[in-house]
Amino acid sequence: MIILISSICSYAQYDSIPFGGYERTYLVHLSTGYTGTTDLPLIIAMHGGAGNAYTMENISQLSIKADAENFIVVYPEGIKGGYFNISSWNAGWCCGFASSSNVDDVGFIDALLDTLINHYAIDTNRIYATGMSNGGFMSYRLACELSDRIAAIAPVECSMTMTSCTPNRPVPLIHFHSYLDTNIPYDGGVGSGPSNHYNPPLDSIMNVWATNNSCNILNDTIINNTQYTLTKWTDCDCGTEIHYYITQDGGHSWPGVGGSTYINATDLMWSFFQQHSLNCNSSSINNKITEKNSVTIYPNPTNGLLRIYSEINYQILEISLFTILGEKVLTVKNQSELDIKSLPTGTYFVKIKMDGISRMGKIIKIE
Repeated sequence: MIILISSICSYAQYDSIPFGGYERTYLVHLSTGYTGTTDLPLIIAMHGGAGNAYTMENISQLSIKADAENFIVVYPEGIKGGYFNISSWNAGWCCGFASSSNVDDVGFIDALLDTLINHYAIDTNRIYATGMSNGGFMSYRLACELSDRIAAIAPVECSMTMTSCTPNRPVPLIHFHSYLDTNIPYDGGVGSGPSNHYNPPLDSIMNVWATNNSCNILNDTIINNTQYTLTKWTDCDCGTEIHYYITQDGGHSWPGVGGSTYINATDLMWSFFQQHSLNCNSSSINNKITEKNSVTIYPNPTNGLLRIYSEINYQILEISLFTILGEKVLTVKNQSELDIKSLPTGTYFVKIKMDGISRMGKIIKIE
């Protein structure tokens, strides 16, 4: 099935691919600057529950932004089913027919990317994902399970409903929410929406990603006024950042287009996306801590003995190790060596505190 829509201003194609026993549909919007000779960034924009490609295009205004900034947008569609035969995404324990039927939506997006890259000039290092509500939940799942292809995500009015999340690389994140959203409450719980599922609090979700990205344990509230709050985590591996906007107006809707009048999610996410790609100057924990605190921890990975070297004078140096679930397993003060031979093999997060200044990083324990 192919429907072409073209004009002097834009070009769009509504198409489908067979996947997982379904005919999976999507809408591609090529910007006015698309020539086929220069690779352009791609944004995957996923609709909310009961939505479709065209409703997502309308509420996000991403096609208009694409024409102005010269990138490509694809609006994939979820699977219809259930009592009301409405579309949904399998984003973990959310939502609807797709989740209860265990539809392989991650596999669909993976196959869709292969198809698009084969047909269009796409910069494979600059593929991003966003989504509204159930589509936003799905963008979190893509970051968890398809991090080798998704450079950054921008979820809107959603939470994350994954039982586990182990991305292969740090994933930059910009999240948009409203204090007035009762469908997906920012402080967690079962919302007023039809899906009737539990939503983890947004603060917990941000902390999960701060851990995934080995960010500074301390976030920084940049703006807090009568319009919105902006919190950032900027000291993260691979140059990643986490931005969390929560507005005093809006509700369960897209900020800037029918939602909050204080911010515009489309403009902000594109500005954020431009700062991140799959390629980065990824530094080890050694280099990162040396730069921030003039402290080196080595070797990393280690088979059991960690050494600490500092180029500056300090009164108190405190080192703590945590499991990936956040359980503290070791704390030492003013020691130049740490013996972790007794700890199981795996990944640990290290917190280094020098005279009250803390940084987080990652340590790998091997046999």
